[in-house]
Amino acid sequence: MSNRLNHFETSPAILEKMAAFSMATKQETSIDQTLLHLVDIRVSMLNGCAFCLDMHVKQAKIQGERELRLYHLSTWRESGLFTERERAALAWAEEVTRLPDEGISDSLYGEARKHFSEKELCDLNFAVMAINSWNRLAVPFQAAPGSADEAFGLTKAGLV
Repeated sequence: MSNRLNHFETSPAILEKMAAFSMATKQETSIDQTLLHLVDIRVSMLNGCAFCLDMHVKQAKIQGERELRLYHLSTWRESGLFTERERAALAWAEEVTRLPDEGISDSLYGEARKHFSEKELCDLNFAVMAINSWNRLAVPFQAAPGSADEAFGLTKAGLV
């Protein structure tokens, strides 16, 4: 158990606004929820965010995601379980998370645009921004995986 700050309690006004932004990326989006779960999970893997990884795996499972796809997400490039659109989204999410010094390449942008409309790519980018923000709160303050399961209704995932 971490003895670090609880950002939920320490900065509730800012957290409320961040949660509203995050909810908008889920509710007012042109992107399928299944794909958003994959993005949330993959970005949380890259950022080493155990709290968010735990939460989004459970959400995906509750919404019917196949376990094998969850297991393969860390090796999505080698796995045949993901569509070309999902691959484009995962590649985009990884690059936006890492933000290389040379920026996002024209080839990656072109590949993303083959699979996503202008609105969809903007919505995807906002979703990547949101999960990166949550990761950047949970990791430094060492949010405990599973600690919000009851509050978020995640116990019904049947994962312990």
